[in-house]
Amino acid sequence: MKRQEIMLSTQEKKRNGVPHLNGNTAHALHIHTDDACCDDHVCTGKETPLRPDAFDLTDDEKIDLIAEKFAEILHILGLDLQDDSLKDTPRRVAKMYVKEVFSGLHPARKPSVQLFDNPYQYNQMLVEKNITVHSYCEHHLVPIIGVAHVAYISSGKVIGLSKINRIVRYFAKRPQVQERLTEQIAEELKKVLQTEDVAVYIDAEHFCVKTRGVEDTQSTTVTTHYSGKFLKDSLVRQEFLSIIAKK
Repeated sequence: MKRQEIMLSTQEKKRNGVPHLNGNTAHALHIHTDDACCDDHVCTGKETPLRPDAFDLTDDEKIDLIAEKFAEILHILGLDLQDDSLKDTPRRVAKMYVKEVFSGLHPARKPSVQLFDNPYQYNQMLVEKNITVHSYCEHHLVPIIGVAHVAYISSGKVIGLSKINRIVRYFAKRPQVQERLTEQIAEELKKVLQTEDVAVYIDAEHFCVKTRGVEDTQSTTVTTHYSGKFLKDSLVRQEFLSIIAKK
């Protein structure tokens, strides 16, 4: 695969009190010139790939930087940023990235979950169906939209139902691949619920498939995670699948 390699050195400059990269940095950026690479479906692990200094900047500093860079992108595309309709677009996009669609990157925004005793001694599966999933594909930064179905069997403790939705939302609000999103939700639920008996099922549309590349508007992607009884007992798993299949 042919690549154009751009080498940058380690010097940085400061503009408006915030470090900026100029033409020099320690990293080598590999720019693919083969369009086929852009359809590779890669998931590198369960953890979202973040740099150690990911949260050194404040939200406001990130918004300022992103707005500046996005203005450059629009300028390169040939758009007139003096136009009334476009002049505020860079800052709108920057605020959307930091405060909304990628807000789940920051660990400070992880939902606080409190466990409660299970006073009714309910020991069957609890299923939360049709949880809205709004995420963004990390390969093209376009939407992933779908639903998540989540189930668990209590080990003696329960959590408020809305906390399940909030956990799904937190991990969805970041650049994602669906496989990683599924695993992150499952691992967090197992940790907070103190049980291995967890199932996660996500069915979603990917706009990188719908609106670019193959432009297939009908297909959806399904990913699952089964652990504990959901993995070992086919009857438990089938009960979960039959419940989520019902309208």
